[in-house]
Amino acid sequence: MRSRGFTLIEVLVALAIVTIGMAAVMEALTSSARTAIYLQEKTFAEWVALNRMETVRLTGSPPAAGTSNDTLEYAGTNWEWQQKVTATRIPGMVQIEVDVRPADSQADDNRGWYATVTGFMSTALDPGTIPEQSLFQWSANPIDVVPQGTTPSTTTTTTFGASALTP
Repeated sequence: MRSRGFTLIEVLVALAIVTIGMAAVMEALTSSARTAIYLQEKTFAEWVALNRMETVRLTGSPPAAGTSNDTLEYAGTNWEWQQKVTATRIPGMVQIEVDVRPADSQADDNRGWYATVTGFMSTALDPGTIPEQSLFQWSANPIDVVPQGTTPSTTTTTTFGASALTP
């Protein structure tokens, strides 16, 4: 008479299958955690780059052409930023590019940046150099707009131009 149950070999095969399955699950979880951490660092790097760009813009005048870099602490991490300012073909306008990566990164100067933000700054349209009466006159002729779905008897006219934009 034969007893019912699993043999030792069947138990070992089942255990091997479960082990392989658990290893695959653990690898997927580890990969997911690494991706989440990288995306968090990339988001912080974007914020550091945007903050640097706004700091430059708040100075009120375009920076001189060239490259500068520094480190700062943000969200409990030290970040390295590099700012490249280049002149454009438009007089008085510069292109500002800010690259950011973790300060402990071992990448060389041109690689390993987590975020790059590009912006422009100019004195070409400084409101102090434009006569006040022409500040908002983009067009000599106003545009009349008739809202869709209205009949001629209920038509309203909206005028866009200097008179509509002045306070």
